[in-house]
Formats: sequence, C-alpha cells, structure tokens
Amino acid sequence: MLVYRITGKKYADDLTGTGAAMFGGRWNKKGTPVLYTGESKDIALLETIVHIPPLLIPDLDIITLEIPDDSVLVIPVEELPNNWKSYPAPIVLSEIGENWIMEGKTIAMKVPSCIIHTSHNIILNCRHPEFAKVKLIDKRPFEFDSRLKKK
Repeated sequence: MLVYRITGKKYADDLTGTGAAMFGGRWNKKGTPVLYTGESKDIALLETIVHIPPLLIPDLDIITLEIPDDSVLVIPVEELPNNWKSYPAPIVLSEIGENWIMEGKTIAMKVPSCIIHTSHNIILNCRHPEFAKVKLIDKRPFEFDSRLKKK
C-alpha cells in the first residue's frame, strides 16, 4: 500500500514521528511518535492546508511511502463516537491510538479523515518492531498553488 505525506522540506526525511510526539494529535498522545499520512495525495494536501498559518506558503515536499498491505488496522467510522470529527479532537481518539500502539499488532492504522469523511488517514506506528518495512519510495518538491492560501 502506498501512502502520502506533505511536510516541510526540513522534515521530509524524518520518519521518526518526532513532531507528532512533541505535540500529540487526534490519534496520538504527546510523547508517542507516529507519522500521519494520507491514502491519497489529495487528502494529504487537505490535511496539510488546515495546519498552515494564514498567508504563509511554506517550502514543502511530498513523500510517498510503501507500507505492508497486511499490517493495517482499519477503524470504521461506525466504531467511532459521534463526536469523532469535532475540533479539538475528543480525547477518546488519542486513547484509541494509544491502545493500537500498545497492542503492537500492525504498523498502520487506517482512520477516517475529519476533513473529508470518505477519505482516510493512515497513521504509522514509528515504534513498531517491523517499522523498517516502511520504505520511502519517492520524495519531491510539492508545488503549492498560491490560490490555496488562506486570506
């Protein structure tokens, strides 16, 4: 399975999950390293745009990672609480992520995007014993269309 991540050039080669560990996120608690990726370049872009400060167009790269198809836990939207897409994210989601990491059964967890509910994010457990099977397939500059910047 191929997954995509759009990130600052400075961090494109870092697959350790350090940024997510520093701040925590919807699917991980502070201190837990994971990589947030998308199942498509489209959702990776939207997930990036919502975090960019207004009037700023950063220098970005898009990376393509290959992950084992047989190491993905799928979390259907029907199994999530009704407020799963709220902002800020309900704590129960990071608890779901922490439980998944502690179980250590899969490298990846596929979850619905709160931006487009029919798209998915793929969260990667950077501490999984088989994380070395995650392969960087491609890295290139991401051309950010200036029409997408916030005003």
